Amino acid sequence: MEVLQLKRISETYNKVICDPGVAYELRDHFTFEVPGAKFMPAYRNKMWDGKIRLFNHMSCQLYSGLQIYLEKFCRDRNYQLEYLDDFSADNFSIAEAREFAKYIKLPEKYQPREYQLEAFAHAVRNRRGILLSPTGSGKSFIIYLLMRYYHAKISSEKNSCRTLIIVPTTSLVSQLSSDFADYGFDSDDRIHLIVGGKDKQTERQVVISTWQSIYKLDKKWFKQFDVVIGDEVHLFTAKSLQSIMQSLDSCRYRFGTTGTLDGTKTNRMVLEGLFGPVKKVTTTAQLIDEKHLSPFKIKAIVLQYPDSVRMMIKGMDYQQELDFIVTCQARNKFIQNLTLSLKGNTLVLFQFVEKHGKILYKMISEAAPEGQSVYFIYGNIDGDEREQIRKIVEKEQNAIIIASSGTFSTGVNIRNLHNVIFSSPSKSRVRNLQSIGRVLRTSDNKEIATLFDIADEMTWKKNENTTIRHFRERLKIYNEEQFKHKIYPVKLEV
Repeated sequence: MEVLQLKRISETYNKVICDPGVAYELRDHFTFEVPGAKFMPAYRNKMWDGKIRLFNHMSCQLYSGLQIYLEKFCRDRNYQLEYLDDFSADNFSIAEAREFAKYIKLPEKYQPREYQLEAFAHAVRNRRGILLSPTGSGKSFIIYLLMRYYHAKISSEKNSCRTLIIVPTTSLVSQLSSDFADYGFDSDDRIHLIVGGKDKQTERQVVISTWQSIYKLDKKWFKQFDVVIGDEVHLFTAKSLQSIMQSLDSCRYRFGTTGTLDGTKTNRMVLEGLFGPVKKVTTTAQLIDEKHLSPFKIKAIVLQYPDSVRMMIKGMDYQQELDFIVTCQARNKFIQNLTLSLKGNTLVLFQFVEKHGKILYKMISEAAPEGQSVYFIYGNIDGDEREQIRKIVEKEQNAIIIASSGTFSTGVNIRNLHNVIFSSPSKSRVRNLQSIGRVLRTSDNKEIATLFDIADEMTWKKNENTTIRHFRERLKIYNEEQFKHKIYPVKLEV
């Protein structure tokens, strides 16, 4: 029987001691094609074969988080795997998780739900992992429990504990700190926030930073941390994330959270390699059933374009078609009228700032009745200002936010939001589900949340336009997630 041995090199890598022939087997087994590689310059210039290899057959190193896949590899081939280090899990029960939540004296309105305790206990037992939990499930609360637990545990062992929390956007830096304050944490004295240009040095126990602000820092800077938590890890670029996590090679406790993964095996394996296996915490459908999220419906509005437009579109590539759609005056007028006709707070998501977002903001703000607030948010609006707008809208009843998908589709928490309008077409599973999450949070004055998904039917004979195909991809997602939806054809006069 073939025997493999597993040894811990660091908190990032394990080493597999094996025969060279098995090493080649492992290299092939942990090799994956990168989605979209054929469009990348390195592939086109024949400098790269479009594949990522997670096992190095020369050094025999494998990401620590892929241990369960190595074990399955051995079982499937009847190979024996021997452990040269202790890889056993820690003992931590649901009852202990519940007791710890009591110990940190949470405010009455933030008592943990059962699935949150299960996720917390699972993470502590395994010392690493990715928690897959949809918007509205309380990911920031689970992060808070983990941060407080390891501060108590490690501080008792060596008098101090440093936690690094990495997020993808400046909005989430401010929001996560604000959430911790709501949970009863003294954020002003114990949390240091890092965004572009902010000082990277601090003695505070918790550092919250965008990954863009730190991934180029020297490895010595990362040595100070005992715990790392990545929020919305699906948005981290693989190369930058690998750089950060490799620099954290002595950081034992590492966790990722996300509301959705993109469905590709390659990206999942990279994330699991760096953080650990995925644990599904709960689902959107379950949260709605249990009344943790708002009841939700989708109105898919399919704009029917005249034949003259369809004939013109048939020869266009995707980018040309998109340019036509977002600059179409009749379409933008429709979005304006739809936005102003809705009751409650409305979020309009766009993709392009100059040629779409600014136009929509001008049209809607000029047509809005006196007294109705209209806000415009895109990348140049700093995190503090976005946080102020978020808090203002929480108190309003008929406000409009026109925001770029990059700044507002992920993580931003506005409970008092009634409508979301997709004004720019996309087939991205991650972006669509994260955008839907903006409208699902409950509030006292919201009976039901509504997504208006605007699609564009410009098919001419057998020439089907690209964005209508993307719409069908969104419908598949809605069906998979058990979202109620209805299609409304609307004739557009262009």
